[in-house]
Order: sequence, then C-alpha cells, then structure tokens
Amino acid sequence: MGRPRVVIAGLGDTGLLVALGLHPRFDVVGITPKPALVSGQELGTRLAAPDAWRRHYLTPFRRYRGLDGMPIVHGLTTGVDTAGQRVHVRAIDGTERELPYDALVIASGVTNGFWRNATLEDLMTVEDRIERDADQIARARRVAVVGGGATGVSVASNLKERHPAVDVHLFFSEAEPLPGYHPKVRRAIVARLLDQGVALHPHHRAVVPAGFAGDRLTVEAVEWQSGQPPFRADVAFWAVGRQRPNTDFLPAGMLDAQGYVKVDAYLRVPGFANVFAVGDVAASDPNRSSARNMGYATVIHNVRSVLAEKQRRLRRYTASRYRWGSVLGVQRDGLRVFSPRGGSVRIGPWWVERVLFPWIVERMLYKGLRD
Repeated sequence: MGRPRVVIAGLGDTGLLVALGLHPRFDVVGITPKPALVSGQELGTRLAAPDAWRRHYLTPFRRYRGLDGMPIVHGLTTGVDTAGQRVHVRAIDGTERELPYDALVIASGVTNGFWRNATLEDLMTVEDRIERDADQIARARRVAVVGGGATGVSVASNLKERHPAVDVHLFFSEAEPLPGYHPKVRRAIVARLLDQGVALHPHHRAVVPAGFAGDRLTVEAVEWQSGQPPFRADVAFWAVGRQRPNTDFLPAGMLDAQGYVKVDAYLRVPGFANVFAVGDVAASDPNRSSARNMGYATVIHNVRSVLAEKQRRLRRYTASRYRWGSVLGVQRDGLRVFSPRGGSVRIGPWWVERVLFPWIVERMLYKGLRD
C-alpha cells in the first residue's frame, strides 16, 4: 500500500506551513488559486513599499525546497464528498478532477477587501494588481483609512512612514483602535500613530455603500452613520471587517452561522475524524486565531496521529485571549512584536534582514528557499 494521502485545500500562510510539516512523510497534495504564496500579512507594507513586501511575502511555490516532489494543483476547490472522501477541483485550465484523501485539511482562508481573495489568478495578474494599488496610493496627497483593526492601523502607519508628506487620516468606531488586542498594545500603537503624524478620528462609523465589499480603493467622500460631516480624500481605503470565509465548497453541516468551519479542541471538524480546519477559516475561538498560536503545528501533529490510528495522542489547540504579533510590520526602526499579555520586543533592522527573515523564517520555518 502507498502512503496515506493528505489533501490541503488552500496554500496561504497557514496551509503552506501544514504542507511543509506533512510532506514528504505523507502523499500530500495542495490546492491553491494562486501559483505562489500571496501572503495576507503586512498589507500596510504591501501598499506603501511593494518591492520590500514582495521580497518576503510573495513567493512562487517552486522556490520552497521543502515542497519538492509535492503535487500542487493550481485551481479552485469546488466541492467535498465526505462519504467518498474525495475533493472536487477545477484547475486553471478549466479541467475538472477528483482527489481522493485519507485526511483533509481545510485552510482556504477568507476573502477580505481587495487584498485577500479566492480568485483564480496567474502570477502576472497578482503582480499587476499589487502594482496598481500601490501606485494609486502613492499618487494621493490625502488618504482616508476607514477601520481601526490591525489592517487599517498598519496601512495608516506604513503610509505615513513611507510617505511623510501624505495627509493620513484613520477613522474607527470605538474610542481606540485595535479591538481584540491587549489594552497596553492599543495604547502603544496609538502613541506611535500620533508620533508619526497620523490624524486619529474615534467614534466614526462609516456608511458602507450598498453592494460594496471593500474590494477596491474609492475616491468618493466617506459618509458617517455617526453624524459627522462627509470626509473627502484623494483615496479612501476600507478595512471595516467585512471578511467572508472561503467555504462555499463545503457541506453546510460543517459550517457555523457565519460560514466559518466548525472545529473541536483538536482543530478537527466535529463528526469527521479525518477532516481538520486551520487558519482564518476555522471557528476555533472568538478571534479565529489558529493562524497564530501554532495552530499549524497542532494540525500537523493531529493529522499524523489520526493516520497512525493513535487517536489518544491528539493535541489540543490553545488560543490566547488577546490578539498578538506584529501589528505595524517592519519599519525603519525594525519590527515590534507584541505578546498576548501586552508586552513587546523590538527586533532591530539589521537583525530583521540578516537573521529573522533569512534564517528563522526562510530556513527554519519554510525549510529553505532557492533563488
């Protein structure tokens, strides 16, 4: 008999790590709508400094040494037959195929604005979109960032960091940005934004245009449910939390009321002993945080245990109360990483470029990248 087959639906940040942890021990097949890792991380850098972002967050799969010999299907997952243990796929050339599995990992992520989607694209299309968005932002003299989550805060900070002359305004509905983060983190980021010269506008709840999903930059005046006068900018960026899970291909019984994949304490889909979900698509906790907190390592361990028929060795996933990690990304003074308890450590620019990315990320986490 051959090796057990593991199908991974989605090769974004988390699905890629799962694949690297299971291949070549198992017969792993990845399904992805992009021919490269198009990371959902650090949107602020992607818009403000696209060349710097590409170096670390846009990586063709052929560069990953740890994926050598692993089949990758460039296509869309269109259905799952749980009884027959098969995944239905439509490849980019239009052909349909079925992939049998012994274990299935759902890591299909979410659609969020124009920067995270499940659209079937080639690399040139991805590159063109990144360049077009960055160019529109670069030509603006006044920018409105609507939304006070990590994405909106990162965009506002990085635009001001890279383009100090641009008049950047950040609007958010609460008294402070970054809901879900520790109060210490919120205070630290507010201080940073003010020091950079970002104009903060609390208690502003935007009127989202009918049918608008935040999937483009806008130039119309932004209006407010909260009663303030309309605000006009050269460009408005929307990050108002209207993300949608990429789960149309899954049976309704696997999903919660919002369409995210239901999981138990082991990141396994209830009722399916060999189906797991991880990353933004998994309803693991209120923050759906298994994209962090070593969620990928939990899935790797548990898939191995299930396929070895050692159910008693399953590992529980532990979520943190608060969101954590890098909020603003790499800036001129380095990278500041926050802990779940609100503390932080700053990694200087030399260490980021000479140690963090080439050694810890590329060699240890991603098992080596070729040029």
